[in-house]
Amino acid sequence: MSFPQHRPRRLRTTPAMRRLTAQYRLDPAELILPAFVREGITEPNPLSSMPGVVQHTLDSLKKAAAEAAELGVGGIMLFGIPAERDAVGSAGTDPNGILNRGIAAVREEVGDALVIMSDVCLDEFTDHGHCGVLDAQGRVDNDATLEIYGRMAVEQARAGAHVLGPSGMMDGQIAVIRAALDEAGYTDVSLFAYAAKYASAFYGPFREAVDSQLTGDRRTYQMDAANRREALLEVELDLEEGADMVMVKPAMSYLDVLADVAAMSPVPVGAYQISGEYAMIEAAAANGWIDRRRAIEESVLGIKRAGANMILTYWAAELATWLKESK
Repeated sequence: MSFPQHRPRRLRTTPAMRRLTAQYRLDPAELILPAFVREGITEPNPLSSMPGVVQHTLDSLKKAAAEAAELGVGGIMLFGIPAERDAVGSAGTDPNGILNRGIAAVREEVGDALVIMSDVCLDEFTDHGHCGVLDAQGRVDNDATLEIYGRMAVEQARAGAHVLGPSGMMDGQIAVIRAALDEAGYTDVSLFAYAAKYASAFYGPFREAVDSQLTGDRRTYQMDAANRREALLEVELDLEEGADMVMVKPAMSYLDVLADVAAMSPVPVGAYQISGEYAMIEAAAANGWIDRRRAIEESVLGIKRAGANMILTYWAAELATWLKESK
């Protein structure tokens, strides 16, 4: 087992050889496009911290969804930004709220050609920016929040979502939402659990994307970055409660956690390449410090290699275009 008998470079000699012997490949069907729809705007609103990403109108959202479907992208994850917020996130449970209208518009546009996913969380809809309602002491009230999540989930299913993504990290959220959906007759709607969601500094640009009202942090309910084994407990609990798919978020700073989850999960595993990860690569590329396309491809491939079956990335449509061109 030594040189010169063994020369691993033989399998790297040409692009065709490297393509033939590649151990992992990306496919558009594995990609999910996160998208934001904002109430009260007449043109797409560019995000300064996420070049190339916008807050959509209903019309531009439908166009983006149709493009993603045409490119073979697997799914779209929708987030809503309402014109008005209150302490209990009423716009999130309103059948005519912006997120539910966005779901309905996309479903009307693409039907079943794209898996339509939506975010079940209150942070975009509350005037305090937390993922749940607050108690008299200003703490997030886990159990009171669950009841709202159940109603929110039913409205999103009614609007036409195929998959719901409960992202608030409330204990018991999957069980409560599953029960609410089943009672309302939406037994075919799947749950994509944000099972291991960490309190991360890399969410920064997302705050702009959803016009977050948050002050403080979410460390009492999102996971601590120091904890690895705890992620497996969170995944196991969500699976017991009825999760159809599970997610690790963020992706790039938690590839070890993603690999752990992928090794034990009996259901598909996703990972979310979040706003800060996107912004760092775009900023470095804009300064000429890295090759933009190669960095994007490498970053997403690394998430796939760590074990993700599905990857949420703001580059989903662009990456799908490159993948189709390379075939």
